[in-house]
Amino acid sequence: MTQSLFERIGGEPAVEAAVDLFYRKVLSDDAISHFFDSTDMDAQRAKQKSFLTMVFGGPNEYTGKDMRTAHASLVENGLDDSHFDAVAGHLQATLTELDVPGDLIDEVMTLAGGTRAEVLNR
Repeated sequence: MTQSLFERIGGEPAVEAAVDLFYRKVLSDDAISHFFDSTDMDAQRAKQKSFLTMVFGGPNEYTGKDMRTAHASLVENGLDDSHFDAVAGHLQATLTELDVPGDLIDEVMTLAGGTRAEVLNR
């Protein structure tokens, strides 16, 4: 039986480490950090861990909004392709820094790229 991306990437500890490092990168980026000014980051991290676990084929405990709804107000406030690209870049840098194998990074980035239209409400 083929392991899920969640299992191949290292399971819950790997997702937790990645989300924590990812948000440190995002919040230190002046081009995108303002989108999180009024965000409860503990809740955001928990939602993101749950979401990524589900997307990567792990246990589905995600109860958050769909991508389009979750990002609608951000789009209204100027979220665009440049911001999406910056976030994706931080995700890739995070995975690289955590020594995730390149083929798994490619899988993650393909999944992330596939959300562009939903995130940007197109």
